[in-house]
Amino acid sequence: MDSPPTAPADPASAPARFRWGPYASVFLLLFLFGTETFLVSPLLPTIADDLGISEQSAAYSVTAYVLVYAVCAPFLGLLSDRMGRRRTLLLGSVLFLLSNVAAALSDGLTLLVLSRALAGLAAAAAGPAIWAHIAETTEDTVRGRALGLGMAFFSCGQVLGVPLGSFLAGTAGWRSAFWAMAAGTLLVVPMLLKQIPASAARAAGGPGVGAVFAAWGHPALRKALLVNTAFNAANLGAYTFLGAVLAERFDLSVSALGLVGILVGLGSVVGSTVGGRLGDRARAQGRTHLPMLAVWGLLLAAGVALTVWGPGLVVALVGVALWFLASGGFVTDQQTLAGTAAPELRATSSAWLTSTMYAGTGVGAWVIGRFSDLTLATAVVGVGLALVASLGGLLVSTQLRRDTGSRPLVDAMGAPKEA
Repeated sequence: MDSPPTAPADPASAPARFRWGPYASVFLLLFLFGTETFLVSPLLPTIADDLGISEQSAAYSVTAYVLVYAVCAPFLGLLSDRMGRRRTLLLGSVLFLLSNVAAALSDGLTLLVLSRALAGLAAAAAGPAIWAHIAETTEDTVRGRALGLGMAFFSCGQVLGVPLGSFLAGTAGWRSAFWAMAAGTLLVVPMLLKQIPASAARAAGGPGVGAVFAAWGHPALRKALLVNTAFNAANLGAYTFLGAVLAERFDLSVSALGLVGILVGLGSVVGSTVGGRLGDRARAQGRTHLPMLAVWGLLLAAGVALTVWGPGLVVALVGVALWFLASGGFVTDQQTLAGTAAPELRATSSAWLTSTMYAGTGVGAWVIGRFSDLTLATAVVGVGLALVASLGGLLVSTQLRRDTGSRPLVDAMGAPKEA
């Protein structure tokens, strides 16, 4: 670890507000990562036409980013735990800068796909390091708020990725979108050098290679990761078909669906900030094992049900807002759990959250796509797995209560053992 985790503060003496200024660099980097996630989607037709390839082939660039991120994140999370947050963040940022430059200069499918794979590698290195840095440098009374604000920046980037990509492609060509991402990253790097402590550059031994999988040996984290998979199969797996469902139910235009995307982003931002504040308040009162994951699962089930079955467009849109309020709150609580349940595994635990999120998304989208009636399938998978995740969230809370604040140690080989 780079620095010892901050000891929980006495609620009476804890700061009432979170000072976000010292974290501006990592928040902006999260915004860029969020933007990159959906930046390419609206550009696929333009890229395909310019490079003389099919849209299906151009879509390999999207797959490359997601696949590399999902596979490499746990291993690069360990790199952060061993090498230090500062070094890992700088390495990831430089690779992210180079990947976007390479994408902007791509003259064929091969370089484009490789550049997107490099972007996934860069985000997989820096992402877990960011969450770990926030968790270990904030006091317990504001940790949830800090992680929630980080998730809000990430969500804003995801929402703006599609319209930003479309706008830049329409005004200056598709390559300008990647040049803009490169320029934004170039601005962030000096901020990282200034705001990430120099002490974070020094590794303090860190866990062994076996610690990549140590999170699965921690009872509470193992349950949380399984819940994360089920929740996101219902959440993002069903979201894959949200546009198709709303278009089928209400005959919405493409522009109207774009406005729905703004609602999705607002719900995520509100959920992230509210979830962080609720968690901080509960911890300040000593109630550290509230079943919030279960609550978010129930709200997700209700949101999906209203979206798919609600009478009228207004009710369906209320369902969308509730859906993504639950999504934002759930992710914030999961990141807080990953940062506190096993402090010596902060980055790898956070990385596994991302990997299981992508795994759940892929499984959920695949299952729904197997049905001819997408609306019915979205309802069954979304509501059903959200309820499964809610039940799993209760099991996580029970496990945390049983642990009574204890956490597993990690030996030199990275294998978990009981304290």
